[in-house]
Amino acid sequence: MKTSFAQIRCPQYVMACALALFAAPAAFAQVASPELQTAQQAVQRAVQADADQYAPDLIATARQGLEQAQQAALDRRQRKTAPQLALRVAADADLARVRSEEAVANAQLQQRKAEVAELQRTLNTGEGRP
Repeated sequence: MKTSFAQIRCPQYVMACALALFAAPAAFAQVASPELQTAQQAVQRAVQADADQYAPDLIATARQGLEQAQQAALDRRQRKTAPQLALRVAADADLARVRSEEAVANAQLQQRKAEVAELQRTLNTGEGRP
């Protein structure tokens, strides 16, 4: 026989309601803050661009700021500061991503310069001819 909602005992019902009440503000804070979502996406883009390797200080600052912004979004007294914190996090993460992309581009440039130099040496010495 299946248990109906009417057969749930009172303590279980109270516990389910309390859980729903505590979970609702956290879910609402996540949905209500587009700045926080933007900051999370910016941190993810920076990580995908290897910011951990090329800009570790900046990405660490962005991650720490993201945690603070998330905590502020959940705290009733600090909720108004969460968007500002999230915007700062997004800027830090974007800077980390750009610096990482710059480092990768510079490494590729140095590799290409080395290849050109090697080709010039080969052409000047005539070693590459059959």
